[in-house]
Amino acid sequence: TWQAAGVSIDSRTVTAGDLFIALAGPNFDGHRFVADALAKGATAAVVSQRPQDVDERAPLLVVPDTQRALEDLGRAARARSHAAITAVTGSVGKTGSKEALKHVLGNQGNTFASTGSLNNHWGVPLSLSRMPRDARYGIFELGMNHSGEIEALSRLARPEVAVITTVEPAHLGFFPSVEAIADAKAEIFAGVEPHGAAVLNRDNPFYGRLADAARARGIRRILSFGARPSATVRLIDCDLHATTSTVTATVTGETIKYSVSLPGRHWVMNSLTVLAAVKALNADVDSAADALAGLCALEGRGKRYRIEMPNGSIN
Repeated sequence: TWQAAGVSIDSRTVTAGDLFIALAGPNFDGHRFVADALAKGATAAVVSQRPQDVDERAPLLVVPDTQRALEDLGRAARARSHAAITAVTGSVGKTGSKEALKHVLGNQGNTFASTGSLNNHWGVPLSLSRMPRDARYGIFELGMNHSGEIEALSRLARPEVAVITTVEPAHLGFFPSVEAIADAKAEIFAGVEPHGAAVLNRDNPFYGRLADAARARGIRRILSFGARPSATVRLIDCDLHATTSTVTATVTGETIKYSVSLPGRHWVMNSLTVLAAVKALNADVDSAADALAGLCALEGRGKRYRIEMPNGSIN
């Protein structure tokens, strides 16, 4: 018998106690790395065929389709969870908003979020399978470059809150128009749980199209963020500084002032997204706003470094 403490699909990052799932992609076949994964301490491997270089006594779970096995594992983890799940998509700002939401909710309960940009047909079920049983909040990023992708991921994650940060002409090479991109992003509403909510960018020209798509899926609670007067979380004013920003906003009409510890107007807008999602979750908005002062920049996404030089240093 064996028991796994984690799940991995990459033999390079396997840690002791992981269950290794051998996926077959267009440019690789995970079955080639089963022996490596087991040598690094994987407790067992999920395979669709026994690799020739693996001892016949090795702990293998043979299934017809390892991709389906990964999805089923993620589906089972979602089914056992009592966490309030948020799914985030959008042309830009997905990862930053997801990480900021993880940060601000972390003060309010055990919070889990997908790592990095694990947002595709491998990353979402993998992230779900890693979610602790006792998580209070779960945040998952959903990505796409073709229509139909987000709907499948949303049905897997079954979010209570679906966030679309914005719609822009990203991945336009795969779509006939920006309207088609908006429709693909709107697929996130397909898996929203009953009585769930949508969080939308009120300043985006596709707000009405997305709101209509949410209503068509039976979503009645629609919250918005932006500078427009009708936004649920509305930007009133902001002061942008070199390393931080101060923000005045209203949340359902109540004025709130807070600081964002990352510079740039885009982070001011991300903060509105986060507060709207927190409101949709019925979590503590004031606590979340206070926590925005402690955000840290992500690797490769605005993180600053000090470089020491012979005559001084530069940032």
